[in-house]
Amino acid sequence: MKFYRILIVLGLFLFQLNFAQEKAEVVLEKALKEAKSKNKNVLLVFHASWCKWCHVMEKNMNLPETKPIFEKKFVTAYLDVQEMGDKKKLENPGGQEIMNKYKGENAGLPFWLVLNPKGEVLADSFDQKGENLGCPSTAEEVASFTAKLEKSSKMNKSELETIEKAFAKKN
Repeated sequence: MKFYRILIVLGLFLFQLNFAQEKAEVVLEKALKEAKSKNKNVLLVFHASWCKWCHVMEKNMNLPETKPIFEKKFVTAYLDVQEMGDKKKLENPGGQEIMNKYKGENAGLPFWLVLNPKGEVLADSFDQKGENLGCPSTAEEVASFTAKLEKSSKMNKSELETIEKAFAKKN
């Protein structure tokens, strides 16, 4: 009888592990490793399930016209942070600490970084005023976003225009 209890407890523990989110460090290391092997940079996006603008950003990045551009230029990785209540389990453990490391603790969401394969920051989502662009939508925000993408990925004019059109349209 004792043996069966141990098996049940062990089974429940292993079952729970399967539903735990991957540690943020692991997500980031995988992305950096892939970026190095594919000669790309990493687009690291911090988001949450409740964040409307996070969903808009992801949607805009995955449009039929933009997805191939982002896939060609970046390894994109998402870290779930700042969840509330029962959604807390969706967070990647250590994600908030990584966000804080890059001065994103008070930035809001989405917050994003472009990292080279060594993990060095090439661009972040702060505009010239030090405010988070988040998901760019105004003409000024989109211009700042595409300038950062151009600098950190060597996108050509046509690719940048495609991204600009996707993000500038009303969401």
